[in-house]
Amino acid sequence: MEKVKIENNVFIPMPMSILGVKINGKENYMAVGWICRVNANPPMIAMGIGKRHFSIKGIEENKEFSVNFPSEEQLIKTDYVGISSGAKDDKSKVFKASYGVLKNAPLIDEAPLSMACKLVDIIDLPTNSLVIGEIVEAYCDKKVYVGRNIDFQQMKAFFLTMPDNKYWSFGNEIGKAWSDGKNYLVQN
Repeated sequence: MEKVKIENNVFIPMPMSILGVKINGKENYMAVGWICRVNANPPMIAMGIGKRHFSIKGIEENKEFSVNFPSEEQLIKTDYVGISSGAKDDKSKVFKASYGVLKNAPLIDEAPLSMACKLVDIIDLPTNSLVIGEIVEAYCDKKVYVGRNIDFQQMKAFFLTMPDNKYWSFGNEIGKAWSDGKNYLVQN
């Protein structure tokens, strides 16, 4: 394999999510692509959010938020809540929300997977804030919940790539984590 040097703003596809917060008692939503799981027990999630985004105010104000994973059917709404600012636009009616135990973490009804989180920490970075939250509870559309697992193909999650700024659909299962690597030892 011959490698070429490329710009450093590249990354692999990232799952699209929608941050849900309450600001001054009103729901607000923001698309977030920079997100990942960061702790096993208790389960924690981290998001990179630009410091200028209005939604940071809701996280700081209530110490609670939701992370919602939309399906391809919600792509246009997801992109809209990412390109509009809650400081200027009322995004409270874009989605219908319900609540679990955290009353300031709006769970999007039409999102196939939603998680209510309590704030653990906000780490100040040069241009972004790294928001870390503990997943207190999670809800899934029963149509995509098979056994004790989510069928991600049926969920139709989608992903963001950068720097080309495109959305992509979910692919096929290609292996089993913490299992297939055992074959390496057998082969060598």
